[in-house]
Amino acid sequence: MNHENQTGSAEVRHSEGNPQGGGGTESPLQTRAAFLQNWNWQSVVGLNRGLCERGGAQHGENSESHTIVAKEWTEKHGSELTLEETLDYLRACHRAAPFLFFNGNTFAEIGRVLCDYLFADLPFIRKKTLRSAIAHYIAGVLDRVSSFALVLSMCQSASFKPGDRVTTLRGSSRGVITRVLEDGRIAWKSDGDSLELITLPENLAPEGSGQY
Repeated sequence: MNHENQTGSAEVRHSEGNPQGGGGTESPLQTRAAFLQNWNWQSVVGLNRGLCERGGAQHGENSESHTIVAKEWTEKHGSELTLEETLDYLRACHRAAPFLFFNGNTFAEIGRVLCDYLFADLPFIRKKTLRSAIAHYIAGVLDRVSSFALVLSMCQSASFKPGDRVTTLRGSSRGVITRVLEDGRIAWKSDGDSLELITLPENLAPEGSGQY
């Protein structure tokens, strides 16, 4: 099954009102669509079955929660939700554990497919970071604030200039822009280091950007 192509048929709309994340632009988390409309419950079951086969685990239903989750999914998967609500729902499905194994992987993979479709135009490294943040949030590895801040930060179209404060995508280093080179690369210095570093702009994010 090619879920990625199927998911792409969802009609995306922007919600009204003040966007979260500031900056006067629409937050991608408030984009509205029936993001899960092409994932019927049988396709979710099939995804889990495939993951179990590859992982050498038994595929099966959790007798305590499968019927409840399947019923709710069938009623809800065609509904128009914001991306934020969709990610919250996928996380809730993981926590309900309708399958015996690989619940986190199953619903996180659906999140990755959504990411690939919605953010197809982003540079590879930003899309990779987004996929990781979304999947880790759904699987319960990353908290809500950190995950959604990353989503907003990676989607922000930054125009860097000398003096701007920046951080690496993983947040491990912070510093200031020193120069913007003619070829578009960025020269910057991390805090406490006199060495000037050269990198592509997609490898950096504005410091404090995308706070959710």
